[in-house]
Amino acid sequence: MNELLTLIKERHSTRGLFDPSRRIAREDLDKIMEAARWAPTAHNMQNFEVILVDDRNTIGAIAAIKTPVSLAFVRENYEQLSFSAAELSRKKTGILGSSFPVAWLKPGVRKKDLRGEDGNEFLRDELLSAPVLGIVLYEPARRAPASKGDFLGIISLGCMMENMWMMAQSLGIGFHIVSSLSNGSPGKGIRRMLAIPKKYVIAYSFRLGYLAGAPQDYLRVRRDLRDFVHNNKYGKKWDAC
Repeated sequence: MNELLTLIKERHSTRGLFDPSRRIAREDLDKIMEAARWAPTAHNMQNFEVILVDDRNTIGAIAAIKTPVSLAFVRENYEQLSFSAAELSRKKTGILGSSFPVAWLKPGVRKKDLRGEDGNEFLRDELLSAPVLGIVLYEPARRAPASKGDFLGIISLGCMMENMWMMAQSLGIGFHIVSSLSNGSPGKGIRRMLAIPKKYVIAYSFRLGYLAGAPQDYLRVRRDLRDFVHNNKYGKKWDAC
């Protein structure tokens, strides 16, 4: 039990460049996909497909896709930023602003401030370095009975993601979610390249690989149990052991 909790706590987003020459063994990829296969899903719908891209030319073509920066993303992202380790430690949620381009680090950003910016530019080298790029597909028309909006189906995708992530972590393989490839021009381009049928949407993408250098040292924060666990009724804080 303690080993499982340690694995959960050590799981992290593996940011940075992977070593493209260090291939991931097929048996390890099989283990990661087997973990995905056994993820809990609403009504056991198993409503996902996974495309594993390991062709260097295809990964290069995906990395080359330019995408406009979303003004809504930049504005909402700003609200989650901290600008010092002390601020992040105090908030216990969000991320450091140093992870993003300078143009994104000010309140009230306007569309003209982002003119000419490419949303994937700061991610491009990371994509190119990945030995494997995973694309997770989801079919909205298929869902559990009486589940309009399919909230449980979306949760199921999260369970499947977590299973893959934990297995990769246990194998010493870096795992990094790439959300910017799902919609807009990247999504359209990827659909054409990978011959994705119209009935599917791209739920999310992920990079797999081994870091080329030392891991990035960045502050990881979480709320305390008393910050979110309630006992018997809302507002009565949980007393952890």
